[in-house]
Amino acid sequence: MPTGLLMRSTGSRYTVRGEDGVLHSCIAKGKLRTKGYTSTNPLAVGDVVDFEPAAETVGNELVGAITHLHDRRNYLVRKSVNLSHRKHVIASNMDQCLVLVTVARPWTSFGFIDRVLVTAEAYQIPPVIIFNKVDDLNHDEQALLAEYEAVYQGVGYRTLRTSALKGIGIDEVKALLRGKVSLLVGHSGVGKSTLVNAIDPALDLDTWEVSASTDKGQHTTTTAQMFEVGMDSEEFVGRSSEEGRDDSGSHALRLTSFALRTTNHEPRPTPYAPTFLIDTPGVKGFGLVDMKQDEIVDQFPEFFARKGECRFGNCTHLREPGCAVLKAVEEGAIAASRYRSYVDMVEGVEEDDTYRAG
Repeated sequence: MPTGLLMRSTGSRYTVRGEDGVLHSCIAKGKLRTKGYTSTNPLAVGDVVDFEPAAETVGNELVGAITHLHDRRNYLVRKSVNLSHRKHVIASNMDQCLVLVTVARPWTSFGFIDRVLVTAEAYQIPPVIIFNKVDDLNHDEQALLAEYEAVYQGVGYRTLRTSALKGIGIDEVKALLRGKVSLLVGHSGVGKSTLVNAIDPALDLDTWEVSASTDKGQHTTTTAQMFEVGMDSEEFVGRSSEEGRDDSGSHALRLTSFALRTTNHEPRPTPYAPTFLIDTPGVKGFGLVDMKQDEIVDQFPEFFARKGECRFGNCTHLREPGCAVLKAVEEGAIAASRYRSYVDMVEGVEEDDTYRAG
């Protein structure tokens, strides 16, 4: 039975990329949908699945059937928007999570960033913070950008500056993406789709301007979707002028077994694997699920590094005497914004309540 990569999920219909690069419209078998999953979506973008091409007729359409979900090496979840006690799997099998941030138009809060970072750390997905729209900042906003960078670089996170519209930092992002599966997360309006278009213009994703009256973005991406991204022709040998475009002019990669192949389909050594980028709908909040206090605190690297210095072994870093974390906050060695995020997470304060963007 063929194995494929789940590229898109829209309700009960899924798009699966076969090992030959062909996309198949599929449905999930009933037993797969009711297999005891606790998430709102048993299948997620990035899943590796077994499927039967053109297996069933739905209406007037012949569709494939997904029959088996392979074990995930990782996945990222957030609290379901409609079902607060359930989790929603955003995507799976990722090499990294790119947190796209803007400090103005729209504003991204420390709280939102920290919740994404904590979740990524918990699920062992390396995060990178990308500050977008850096060409459109006044003096005060530039100072705020520098503050954000100082906080997260001080913790040890990698950060990049970009302007998707002006082409600033795009080469650095391409180098970061090449040969990996990357997830792109951020508020509506921070420029996720615009950044994807700057990386690979052939994808031509829909984009909209941020509302001038609210400084908030409009939802142009309505569901998570994985794209097979083309790189520069000299470096990304899976695309050529003859094989890399279909009749509509858009790129259509034909790769087998998720590895680069030559025209006669024989594998050969290459420095780069295919590049996949998962674009996600803009989210206002990022609710944590299934995480207790001691699990949350360990996802703050600067807290974890001082854990053994506290007077009490079970210190919660909230109000105990002799707490090394509280001392570091008082001395400025730990950013106050990071500590405030931690307290809100532990006390169950929702991201929208205190860090609502815009």
